[in-house]
Amino acid sequence: MKELDIGEVAELSGVPPSTLRFYEKKGLINPVGRNGLRRQFHRNVLNKLQLIMLGQAAGFTLAEMAVMLNTEGRTVIDRKLLEQRARQIDSTIHRLQLLSKGLKHVARCTEHEHNECEEFKMVVARGLRVIR
Repeated sequence: MKELDIGEVAELSGVPPSTLRFYEKKGLINPVGRNGLRRQFHRNVLNKLQLIMLGQAAGFTLAEMAVMLNTEGRTVIDRKLLEQRARQIDSTIHRLQLLSKGLKHVARCTEHEHNECEEFKMVVARGLRVIR
């Protein structure tokens, strides 16, 4: 299978070469060699980069991902950590939904002064607990 140089990987993945070198330094990806001064990567690096982007979107640190994407080329899934992160995301979604509901109420409230609206007072009280 044809290897990709760092420029091709950057173009195909949308990840800048400087970030690819940083990921290499952190042990997340490994080149298979060089062609002159240009790093060469196996095509599977594109899959690994997708996993890294997914992990970042889920809030994993690069160090946590480095453990899961070890240097032997195997993916080692920490299922307990993934479940924990999924619960944290669910909790964040719930808090944001409450906050959104409160903002929508305030925007649509028919009371002349929001401070006179009982629902507004409850939204503010609930919102303060949501933010913490």
